[in-house]
Amino acid sequence: MSFKRILLGVVLVGLIGGGILAYIAYGTFFTPNTRFNDDEEFVFIPTDVSENDLEKVLSPLLKDFDAFKSAANRKGYLNNIKAGRYKIAKGMNNNEIVNSLRSGNIPVKVSFNNQESVNDLAGRIASQIEADSSSLVAAFKDTEFLNSNGFNVDNLISPYIPNSYEFFWNTSAIAFRDRMLKEYNRFWNDVRIEKAKVLGLQPNEVIALASIVHKETAKVDERPTVAGVYLNRLKKGMLLQADPTVIYAIKKETGNFDTIIKRVLYKDLEMDSPYNTYKYAGIPPGPITMPDITAIDAVLNPKKHNYYYFVANVEKFGYHMFAENLTQHNRNKEQYIRWINAQKINR
Repeated sequence: MSFKRILLGVVLVGLIGGGILAYIAYGTFFTPNTRFNDDEEFVFIPTDVSENDLEKVLSPLLKDFDAFKSAANRKGYLNNIKAGRYKIAKGMNNNEIVNSLRSGNIPVKVSFNNQESVNDLAGRIASQIEADSSSLVAAFKDTEFLNSNGFNVDNLISPYIPNSYEFFWNTSAIAFRDRMLKEYNRFWNDVRIEKAKVLGLQPNEVIALASIVHKETAKVDERPTVAGVYLNRLKKGMLLQADPTVIYAIKKETGNFDTIIKRVLYKDLEMDSPYNTYKYAGIPPGPITMPDITAIDAVLNPKKHNYYYFVANVEKFGYHMFAENLTQHNRNKEQYIRWINAQKINR
């Protein structure tokens, strides 16, 4: 066999081998590697995830995880796995999947409202981002944070204005808290601060009063009227006498915020708690729930009237009957008591 033939054979083997390697490499990077039927799937990759845990996250969505791993290793992704929420589209190849996981962190919508305690708030947030409830509670209760921003243990939930916000899923507890403080300061613009000053209230007092308004009525159009009642009572030096504050005091005393109380009893009115507005004058030391923006703005923009009393309207459920004097209020109240007794609501 001549040298030329040997050389030609070596070249041919090399070309064939190279072709095979090129084919394998092409298949590794550019062959579709998804196995779900929907148009897209979202994956949540935790912070400091290991390769084994990454496999648990991705394997249910991929035809061949080993092929993905090979492509990811060649592209240097496995040495720099990034936490977050990522989209994988149906029919993506490994090259596209790696690129998406490398730079396609997609924000999540985080929403919350009507939380009565810091633990409830933390649980609600933990269900939407990576941070767990214990780390969130610790961030919310951090003494240095509270003191440096004008808050205390009684108004822990005041900095968190209910709404929908965009966050990256892998946001830490401290980053979430600090972002919400910025949103709080943005909410309390010059216009709202001036309106609070006209009422003789600080923002924290507005939020505490708004929490009572929020609990008293779910009807947004009625909230400015209810707010006006409480502001009238404050101006006159009257006790607020708000049933929701007594209910909150009971829950706070027992530590059970899941308790359902539909009727406040006379014995409850004697409870010794700064949140009992039948016993202590003024606005409670903190909010009894997380008031939404409509309740806060109702306090800042109250309806002007001469009402000092109100009771549930049994003929127009969800709304209330308002009164300018106690005599009129007692007539309205009798109608409500007859109704609630007929319903056999004892607690």
